[in-house]
Amino acid sequence: MAAPNDYIRAIRTLRPGDTLRLLPGVYRNGLPLHDIQGEAARPITVEGDATGLGSVLLGSHGKNTISIKNAAYITVRSMLLDGAGIPVDAIKAEGTSKFAHHITLERLTIINHNTDQSIVGISTKCPAWGWVIRDNVIVGAGTGIYLGNSDGSAPFVGGLIEHNLIVDSMGYNLQIKHQTSRPLAIGMPVGPMQTVIRRNVFSKAKGSAAGHMARPNVLLGHFPLTGLGQDDSYSVYGNVFYENAGDALLQAEGDVSIVSNIFMNSYGDAVRLMPHKAVPRRVDIAHNTVLARGAGITVRGGDRRFAQVVRANAVFASQPLVGGEQQHNVTAPYAMAPRYLLAPFARPGRLDFSPRADALKINPEPTNNVATMSQSDYFARPFREPTAGAVASGLGTPWLLDLAVPPRKPCSSSQECSK
Repeated sequence: MAAPNDYIRAIRTLRPGDTLRLLPGVYRNGLPLHDIQGEAARPITVEGDATGLGSVLLGSHGKNTISIKNAAYITVRSMLLDGAGIPVDAIKAEGTSKFAHHITLERLTIINHNTDQSIVGISTKCPAWGWVIRDNVIVGAGTGIYLGNSDGSAPFVGGLIEHNLIVDSMGYNLQIKHQTSRPLAIGMPVGPMQTVIRRNVFSKAKGSAAGHMARPNVLLGHFPLTGLGQDDSYSVYGNVFYENAGDALLQAEGDVSIVSNIFMNSYGDAVRLMPHKAVPRRVDIAHNTVLARGAGITVRGGDRRFAQVVRANAVFASQPLVGGEQQHNVTAPYAMAPRYLLAPFARPGRLDFSPRADALKINPEPTNNVATMSQSDYFARPFREPTAGAVASGLGTPWLLDLAVPPRKPCSSSQECSK
């Protein structure tokens, strides 16, 4: 164990398999994880107090609060990172680092990192792979999570981003930058990799920048166009994308699967697959429920050598579907959503996107479609019958959707779900 007066010295002694526990208190000198490496079977863990008393890392001028450099196989958990209104990032894999791989960040709360849109909750600026970012809460940051470098030179590869609540960001809740190439000398993976984004809530209901500074809730850039990494992909499933007054909820390019998500934007557009630094390639947009006062799902400028499929979605928007190979979707104007869904315009905590009876029933999709046969709904339940949208028909709702970290298990009763 370590306290605010001796924890820096303790960090320097960490070896593979060690766990450093921080006592309750305020830690003012950051958490420098420089040249510290665990092993795959013996990671290094730094964890705060989990009893409720709290280990608080307070921002200070001139350095990022958790600074990561030439580090590997490290877990950081159970801390509050308070930026105190100082222009520093909460967590950063530094641009001067050669690598940062197999870093796990979990059960962290990040607040008061909002002095500017360029101030970030979690940032990587060096080659990074094997990261796990889970069960974190990021409130009101300039940008919630920013992975990669603006020029595409610091690839983020094979990550898992799950069960996070990212709300009220000025800019992006999450951005993963495009990648120009895949360096090999530092040991990055060479086979096709997938970055998984699942069971998160991305909300810009408040505090979003406007005008030319407006940004989507989530932006996913392309992988290398040739050579190693060109067959990498994103899997985006079981997320909630909620409100954005100035931009779309999700924008993406490259190879991406967008499945069983819920999109709600009472201001404008929802989903855009479009050229940014490159173009959409292999795209599968399936079983999403989309409500948008503007455009629902737009696919344009895709690489014609690959399929961009839009199938089995329930879309309620002024312009529900544009582009893509459209199959078995149900569409209607935005205002008509309550005819198909139980409570789509309720406040958070009361939202229910379950279908009304057979309102979203569709013809069976081809049985040779492997993705369809293995499809699960937003609540990770198999579809009992062919249904458009993110919620299976006839099964009820395990919980009502809220702006909170998504539950890992369904609530035990309808009374509990309605609280």
